[in-house]
Amino acid sequence: MNLAELPVQTGWQAELSLAFERRSERSILAGNSHRGPLRVQKALYPEGDGVCQTILLHPPSGVAGGDQLQISADVGPAAHAQLTTPGAGKWYRSAGPEAAQRIAFNVGAGATLEWLPQETIVFDGARARMETRVSLAANSRFIGWDILCLGRAAAGERFTNGRFDLFYRVDRNKLPIWLERGGFSGDDAMLTSPAGWAGNNVCGTLLCSFPELPQKAAALLEALRAVAPADHANHGLTALPGLLVARYLGDSSEVARFWFIALWQILRPVCCGRPAITPRIWNT
Repeated sequence: MNLAELPVQTGWQAELSLAFERRSERSILAGNSHRGPLRVQKALYPEGDGVCQTILLHPPSGVAGGDQLQISADVGPAAHAQLTTPGAGKWYRSAGPEAAQRIAFNVGAGATLEWLPQETIVFDGARARMETRVSLAANSRFIGWDILCLGRAAAGERFTNGRFDLFYRVDRNKLPIWLERGGFSGDDAMLTSPAGWAGNNVCGTLLCSFPELPQKAAALLEALRAVAPADHANHGLTALPGLLVARYLGDSSEVARFWFIALWQILRPVCCGRPAITPRIWNT
C-alpha cells in the first residue's frame, strides 16, 4: 500500500479514563489513563480528604472539526469526586467533519459525583455532537450542569451555520430518570421559535439526584425558587421522580453560571452533606 492509499485521519482522537476509590476516610484518584490531549494534572483536596477534586484539561483549548473526545469516570463505593474545568470549552468552525465529545460517568453504591464544568461555546459554523451518560447506583448522589452558548456573544456572533446534536441520559439502578435528545442546524426555526430558543443564545440545565430527594423536594424547591438569575431571563425549577431540574434560557453564560452556583450552594449541603466550597479554579 502506498501513502496515497492510507486512510486519512482528521482531528484529535483523545481519551481520558478516571477511577476514584474510597480508602479509609480519603477519596483518591486510583486510576488515571489518557490518550491524546485530555488529562488531569493531579488530585486536589481543598476541603479535606473526603472529596477528591480533579480539573479536566484539554490543552488545545478548543475542539476542531474531526476531533473525537471520550471522557469516563468511575466513582467507586462511598467515594466522592468533584470534576470541573479551568475555563470555557470552545467548539470551532468546521470545514466539514463533525467533532464529538462523549462522556460516561458511573457512580457506585453510596458514592457522590459533582460534574461542574464551565460553559461550552459553539462557534458559528461548528459541527458538534455532545453525549453524556450517567449511571447511578440505587443510593448514589449526583449534581451536574451544562451551559451551552450558541455563537460568541461578546463578538456579536450568532449560530447561523453548522449543526449541533445533544444526548443526555441519567439512569438510577439501571432505570432512566432523565433522557434528553436534541439537534438543530444554524438555520433551524426552533432557534427563534417561542417553543424553542426564542431568539436567545444561551441555555443551561442543572440536574440533581440523591436518595432522600422525594422527602426533601418541596422544601428545596421553595428555597431554590427564591433565587433568580440576575438578568431575570426565562428559568424554571422542577422536581421529577428522583430528579431535580433547573433550566436557564437567556443571553448570558456568566449569569447562567452564577445562578447555577447559587443553586448548588443550596443543593450541596442537602445532597452531599457538605457545605458549598467554591473551587478556586473558577476565580482564576
